[in-house]
Amino acid sequence: MIVIPAVDLKDGKCVRLSQGRMDQESVYSEHPVEMAKHWESKGAERLHVVDLNGAMAGKPFHRSLIKEINQSVHIPIEVGGGIRDFATVEDYLSSGVNWVILGTAAFQNRSLIEEACHHFPERVILGIDAKGGRVAVQGWKEVVSLEATDLAKQFEGMGLSAVVFTDIERDGMGTGLNFQSTKNLTQFTSIPVIASGGVSQIEDIKHLLELEPDGIIGVIVGRALYTGSIDLKEAIRVVKDRTVIKHKKECHA
Repeated sequence: MIVIPAVDLKDGKCVRLSQGRMDQESVYSEHPVEMAKHWESKGAERLHVVDLNGAMAGKPFHRSLIKEINQSVHIPIEVGGGIRDFATVEDYLSSGVNWVILGTAAFQNRSLIEEACHHFPERVILGIDAKGGRVAVQGWKEVVSLEATDLAKQFEGMGLSAVVFTDIERDGMGTGLNFQSTKNLTQFTSIPVIASGGVSQIEDIKHLLELEPDGIIGVIVGRALYTGSIDLKEAIRVVKDRTVIKHKKECHA
C-alpha cells in the first residue's frame, strides 16, 4: 500500500473542498506545480491530481496545468475530473500521465471505459464516489440509485488498474476514513482499491493497512497533509515498516 497526496485544482490554485462543495474551499497554494514538487520531495511515490472545475463542467479546465505538473515531477500521476470522452483519455495518457480516472463516465458511458481499457490496459482507474453507499456523479452533484459495490462489479475483468473509492460525506471533513464501506467494496470486487475521503490521522492509515491483503493498494490523503495533521514522511514510514514486518513473517512462516 502507498500513501498518495492529493493535488486538487480549482481556478488555477491548489485547494481542498469539504464534501465536494465548490463553495466550501480552502486554498492551500497559489502554485500547484510547486506543491506537487513539494510532495515529491517528501517521498511521495505517486500523486492524485483532480481538475475540480473540469469535474463540474464535464470537460477539462486545467489540461495545460496538469501537463505542466506531470512534466515537473518524476513520480507517476493519476488524473481525474472532466474526462468524459476517448480523445481526452488519449490526450492525457499520450502526454505522459500514467493513469486517468473515469467516474461519471463509468455510469453514463460504459463503452468509453471499454474502449479506454482496450487501448490503454492497466492505465484506467474507475472512480467511484459514494454517499450513503450510492454512487454520486456530475462532480458529486447527483446521487443515483446504483450501489457503489454494484457499479464496481460491472467492470470486473475489463483491465482496470484500480478503483478509487471516495466517501464524499467524509471527504475534506477530517472525520476519519469510512473503514466499513471501504472494506465492503474490497469484498465485492477483485479490482485493486485505492481508499479516499476523510483520512485525518496516522491511525486511519494504520487501520487501513489491515485491508491490504483484501486488495487495498493505496490511500489518498488531502487536507490532513496540508494542515499538518499527518506528516507524509511519517505516513510513508509507517506503511513501509508494516510491509517489512509482514515480509519477514512470511519468510519465517
